[in-house]
Amino acid sequence: MTMSKTLLSPMPPSAGAMLIRGAAAPRALGLPALGALALLICIPFILNQAFSYHLAIFICINAIVVTSLSVLARSGQISLCHGALVGIGAYASVACVKGLGLPFLVGVFAAMIAAGGVAYLLGRIVLRLQGVYFVLVTFAFSELVRLVLLEWGDVTGGANGVTGIPAASIAGYVFNEKPAFYALAVVATIGALVFFRFFYASPAGEAVDAVGENPALAEASGVGVRRTQLYAFTLASAFAGLGGALLAHYLGYISPESFNMHYSIALIIMMVVGGRRFLFGGLIGALVMTPLPEFFRGAVESQDIFYGVALILILRFMPQGLAGVRLPFMKRRPV
Repeated sequence: MTMSKTLLSPMPPSAGAMLIRGAAAPRALGLPALGALALLICIPFILNQAFSYHLAIFICINAIVVTSLSVLARSGQISLCHGALVGIGAYASVACVKGLGLPFLVGVFAAMIAAGGVAYLLGRIVLRLQGVYFVLVTFAFSELVRLVLLEWGDVTGGANGVTGIPAASIAGYVFNEKPAFYALAVVATIGALVFFRFFYASPAGEAVDAVGENPALAEASGVGVRRTQLYAFTLASAFAGLGGALLAHYLGYISPESFNMHYSIALIIMMVVGGRRFLFGGLIGALVMTPLPEFFRGAVESQDIFYGVALILILRFMPQGLAGVRLPFMKRRPV
């Protein structure tokens, strides 16, 4: 069994049939779910601690990136270069804002275009491959990006990275304080979730789900498998670029090692733990897995052990992820 089929557990036949028929229409969240989401958003403001804001900002950024990765996963492919695409977005935004003096929003747009454009060019070449072969090629591409960033020191700063990155600013307001940047990250996260909520209910989103569930049936129904996967790869990478831009302008420093293979693997783990078939799977995965390194800061080896154990348990007992767990006020039907 290939790696992609191992990580991407199949949906129940009934759920797959509903998705192929286009049954995933957007639905309003229940009041308990909205209340829980509002409470989570307000917790950092209630605690009002620098560490709480810092952790919440990383959760928001990871939620955006993992949610975008799930788009490709729902089309039936697993990528090990998503972290590198986040890095491409980060460096593109820094080049525009710090290098050219352009506004922050222009840098964000450039980050999304750069990451999406690179993914489009790469996808046209490698999306003919399936399963473990596609995974290996994306792994090689991730290492290639890291080496280029290291060797292209005149532009990227090499191993020393780029420092002194300007803080995000919109309409003259500078988000240089943690509470302000957290508010910006929350707005970006909600915007991404709203976008993907309606995307999955659109014909393009239904095509992505159909290809991921049954490529042969989708092809026979007139849905181009490679074309759909290329679209999913490009869209996922564009939002990865958005996450990279936010990360760069929050930290004020980036380096090639910030976007290495470990980051890509961590994103996949968050996606699997949260649930790739659910809209809020990326948010739940980021909410659960992002704080763990802080709790295991004194024992680096324990982080990898815990990640491995968590992934095995999730795949064994909750193949649909934490978002697939039935709660009294939630429906299990994927979005």
